[in-house]
Amino acid sequence: MDIGIVGLPNVGKSTLFNALTGAAAAASNFPFTTIDPNVGVVPIPDDRLSRLSEEFGGSTKITPAGIRFVDIAGLVKGASQGEGLGNQFLSNIRNVDAIAHVVRCFKDDNVVNVMNTLDPIEAADIIETELILSDLQQAQKALDKWMRPAKSGDKDAKAKCEVLEVLVKGLDQGIPVRMQKDVDLEAAGEFQFITSKPVMYVANTDESGPDEELLKKLKERAAKEGAAIIPICTKFEAEIVQLPPAERKEYYDAAGIGSPGLQRLAQAGRELLGLTCFFTAGKQETRAWLIHKGTKAVKAAGKIHSDIERGFIRAEIYRYNDLVTLGSYKAIQEARKITLEGKEYEVQEGDVIYFRFSV
Repeated sequence: MDIGIVGLPNVGKSTLFNALTGAAAAASNFPFTTIDPNVGVVPIPDDRLSRLSEEFGGSTKITPAGIRFVDIAGLVKGASQGEGLGNQFLSNIRNVDAIAHVVRCFKDDNVVNVMNTLDPIEAADIIETELILSDLQQAQKALDKWMRPAKSGDKDAKAKCEVLEVLVKGLDQGIPVRMQKDVDLEAAGEFQFITSKPVMYVANTDESGPDEELLKKLKERAAKEGAAIIPICTKFEAEIVQLPPAERKEYYDAAGIGSPGLQRLAQAGRELLGLTCFFTAGKQETRAWLIHKGTKAVKAAGKIHSDIERGFIRAEIYRYNDLVTLGSYKAIQEARKITLEGKEYEVQEGDVIYFRFSV
């Protein structure tokens, strides 16, 4: 479950990646600094882990869940035609599950602006257009491939062509796959269209805060697309992450930032991917696990280990909120709030699970 960080060159993608992971991804003042996609797992802070750990006198290890971010090099106008290093990077984007589109909303004469003007809407349009053109090429190519067997009576090929014809028409009109109302998105999934992926906008601002007029325009665009928007100063966040964890809060407080941008971004990423969180807890380790909403218990078991999925018997479950309300695991037992669930149980947010299995 990866989120690809995309945008024009020099908008702050690698700086954001540095902030998110503490990694030393290149962030120099020229386009195409990042050639190969860098991947980092960003932990999601969760106070529930500490509370669960307390029930065991303090678990030896506490492990938060994480979101994988992929730093993909900057696209340029004409990328779908191979401009810059377009084909390579478009391929990288096609392999992620969602997109974090970084848009430049800061002024800095020392950082080259490949657009010459500061216009986040035009910048967003350039990237969106290149992704649409890339999908249009792929859709047309797939349609040409399946047209012949469809004409020969192949029912599966005919069904694919019906989906692709709708997609080609919409893409040709400049409509990304995710916003096409007449298309079967599930059927289109096998083609891995870039514009079918959920998107959030990351407005990279000055240290003094966002330009409200620029941010307003970007928010309006995001609202039309049903996309989230996260204003964040990547430069500030990258500097803060270099400090010892104990000192970071003081700097955030001094800057008047109540909720660190990285936490907001990680949480937005979780929501963008449609994930829910369950826990395993014990003396050795208390851990958070992210799975897609609607995941069945047996598949959640496989998230931990394939042997647990293979030998699944039952899932012993209580809810974190019951722990908070009743005060202890013993009280949960006495209130008979622990349930035994089978393979088909859909795991819920905040479930604390002990999997019974035999292999």
